[in-house]
Amino acid sequence: MIDFAKELKVAISSGKVVVGSKRTLKLLYHGKPKLVILAGNCPNHIKTELTKTAEAAGIPVYTYPGSSWDLGALCGKPFVVAALSILDPGESEILKLAEG
Repeated sequence: MIDFAKELKVAISSGKVVVGSKRTLKLLYHGKPKLVILAGNCPNHIKTELTKTAEAAGIPVYTYPGSSWDLGALCGKPFVVAALSILDPGESEILKLAEG
């Protein structure tokens, strides 16, 4: 079992993580993310758009069970984070979430 919070923090510090649903969507159109992470309470219209675009590009999507406030806090941000994309996992094993 992967410790999501720990692996996300490692990815943020050692890799490249982009926060935000609009920026994630733009990156998806170019096929850049290796993994897309959505908050459990991500608004349906955003979740649908990101999921469909990611599936079309063959990019896995992981839904974090916590809220967007929780996801924001894990990212060290003082605001809600509905979606983020992992461009480079760095030293983390966060991409294993896509396998599970």
